[in-house]
Amino acid sequence: MNPLYNGAVHLIAACARVMSAHNAKIKKMIHGQSEAIEHIRATLGARGCDVWIHAASLGEFEQGRPMIERLKREQPDIKILLTFFSPSGYEIRKNYSYVDAVAYLPFDKPSNVRQFLDVAKPRTVIFIKYEFWGNYLSNLKSRNIPTYIISSIFRPTQVFFKPWGGIFRNMLECFNRIYVQDEDSRRLLDSIGVKHVAVAGDTRFDRVTDIMNSTFDIESVRNFTSCGKFTLIAGSSWEADEDIYIPWLNAHRTSTQAIIAPHEFDTPRLKVLLDKFKGEAMLLSEYEKLSEKSTENIRAIIVDSFGKLSSIYRYGDIAYIGGGFGAGIHNINEAAVYGIPVVFGPKHEKFKEARDLVHNQGAFCIRNQEECNKVLNNLLDCTALRTEAGQIAGAYIKQNIGATDRIYNDIFVKEKNRNNTND
Repeated sequence: MNPLYNGAVHLIAACARVMSAHNAKIKKMIHGQSEAIEHIRATLGARGCDVWIHAASLGEFEQGRPMIERLKREQPDIKILLTFFSPSGYEIRKNYSYVDAVAYLPFDKPSNVRQFLDVAKPRTVIFIKYEFWGNYLSNLKSRNIPTYIISSIFRPTQVFFKPWGGIFRNMLECFNRIYVQDEDSRRLLDSIGVKHVAVAGDTRFDRVTDIMNSTFDIESVRNFTSCGKFTLIAGSSWEADEDIYIPWLNAHRTSTQAIIAPHEFDTPRLKVLLDKFKGEAMLLSEYEKLSEKSTENIRAIIVDSFGKLSSIYRYGDIAYIGGGFGAGIHNINEAAVYGIPVVFGPKHEKFKEARDLVHNQGAFCIRNQEECNKVLNNLLDCTALRTEAGQIAGAYIKQNIGATDRIYNDIFVKEKNRNNTND
């Protein structure tokens, strides 16, 4: 790779080591990277893996999960290596049963890359959505290892489309095929001469549909929401979001209730959130232990464990998805699949499904307290509006399933048939 690129990677790695002394997440990442290659060697053995799938973090993993599980169903004997860059993905999915090994991906230094590929020995590689590592990609290409990226989406503001983005445009040529979410992305890539592109859709629609079909009943939540009050489910909520919607909830104490799943739930974070309801909120883990009579004054439940949010959405009248007043919204499809309206903040433009749902009036964007009050009041007061918006949201999810089948068939069925024909 270009010396400037390699220099930047070395600088980022050095900064991460310095920051790890004061940041527990970065410390876990650095430690995990240092053990990754030996862990892969010990877990996969001399043979290595048949398929290596890389996801930056937990969100990208959920996007790739339908492909992983389809692979294991169809070809149970293949070995799959799953890697993460972020601790938020690795720590939660390090024991994921559908793969044969889970590891951190070492920084994209030439020496790391050579060691990693020598040990992992992948026959096929799949990156999820936004992963562009120059040394990994160029080495995979030089070793003639078929490499793909799935569920990608491209925007004119990205570096690939800048006059000085040549290094990154070259990375795109390392993929055997780029599977994009929409036609706009294909046209953008075509404008810079990238032709090996297929419009396949977004595998997240398949994932949330699978989740809905396998959802489990949570008796305590069902009981909490059976009183007939308007129920708002807040998923992946941040404090900036809570500053917007909790005042509205507090202004409608007698007619509304909420279930809030904060994006992070360490003890100080949970305490701050509980305090905002002045004694009328309770952690889900505590609520589940109490009798119905002792919880009658509770109007907000705070989810303090992983793995339940996707099943909780089914009990809501509407969903508020967090992140829109920060770096960007979280997974809105997970709520929309249940046919309920979705509300979120202004940082959603990177997400096609958010733009589409707002345009189709299945979702609502709020930019401030005033807009929040207006939207939530309308959804509270008008059952017809709420029902119609929910139906639009649910139909949108159904219309967009099938990406996993298209990609799987293209990579693992058609490609195999082409190879057999050539033989």
